[in-house]
Amino acid sequence: MLPLEGVRVLDFTRHLPGPYTTDILCRLGAQVMKIEPPDGEAFRTSGTVRVKGEHVGFLALNRNKKSVAIDLKSTAGMD
Repeated sequence: MLPLEGVRVLDFTRHLPGPYTTDILCRLGAQVMKIEPPDGEAFRTSGTVRVKGEHVGFLALNRNKKSVAIDLKSTAGMD
């Protein structure tokens, strides 16, 4: 059993430090849900090394997370 099994985390982080931190939480057993803006996180397409259009750093640090795009500025997104 991992120490954070049963813990749920909402991940609103972007770029490198936040996804790295929540990746560690995943490795410790937490269930992490990544919340992205409708057009996706900028880290997805930054940098030059990509796989199928997505930055390898983004893929590596978000591999164990579930992801959803939500427009938090819209009424539906706030609901």
